[in-house]
Amino acid sequence: MPRDVYTSDRIAPPVGPFSQAVRAGDLLYLSGQVAQDPSTGKLVEGGIDAQAPQIFRNVAAVLEAAGRGFDDVVRVGVYLRDMADFKAVNSIYERHFARPYPARTVIGVASLPLGAAIEIDVVAR
Repeated sequence: MPRDVYTSDRIAPPVGPFSQAVRAGDLLYLSGQVAQDPSTGKLVEGGIDAQAPQIFRNVAAVLEAAGRGFDDVVRVGVYLRDMADFKAVNSIYERHFARPYPARTVIGVASLPLGAAIEIDVVAR
């Protein structure tokens, strides 16, 4: 099956050998995003309250590069270093998605790239 790759110059380059987004068939798969500042490539400071909004800005930029938006998202994966941040993430998440919400998984992890507090990946149609 052919794959189309999408990138946005509005986010920092990947920190590893992966594409920002790949379309296979009818679905668009976005690689996990951490809260990298697009201008420096460094992780934004300020914990979950600063990192989650930056991630959503990064995800929006990649979705737009593929001609999609948050209304096209059907699945979200959220990876948290501290499950105590779950409530804060829900509050930020609700600002970006409308009902009916995408399917979602939230997983507690030991660590994330660049020492991030949160990472998010999405699948869009």
